[in-house]
Amino acid sequence: MVAATIIAEVGVDMSRFPTAGHLCSWAKFSPGINSSAGKTKGNGSSGHGNRYLAAALGEAAVMTRRTDTFLGARYRRLAKRGKKRAIVAVGRSILVVVWHLLSDEQVTFHDLGSDHYTRHIHPDTKKHSHIRQLEALGYTVTLAPAA
Repeated sequence: MVAATIIAEVGVDMSRFPTAGHLCSWAKFSPGINSSAGKTKGNGSSGHGNRYLAAALGEAAVMTRRTDTFLGARYRRLAKRGKKRAIVAVGRSILVVVWHLLSDEQVTFHDLGSDHYTRHIHPDTKKHSHIRQLEALGYTVTLAPAA
């Protein structure tokens, strides 16, 4: 039902949109950041888009939260910072996937997996991040290898 709504609103001819970003911009699912002197300006809304498409993408994004997929993991990771933010971000990701699938007939969908984020965190980067955070709190950190 949701996929049919997305196809009905966007269409199958992706030649109108040169990139996935163009489609997201047309659908008003692009993040807009306007800042001046370190302060964010504006109300955070991305404008008036197709409300039927937005509703379908939002519904699809919420449905991913219980799945064991990349999009489900993305939703759960971003929902810690706000459920609405996660819905928009995952909805945009779905729209990008739709653009890629419809713009090239040879492309097939390959899920990255729910462990994508944990597989791509480099241990040294994580270690330096934790050391930096502890030093910012006023601690002196000395590391010794585990026995």
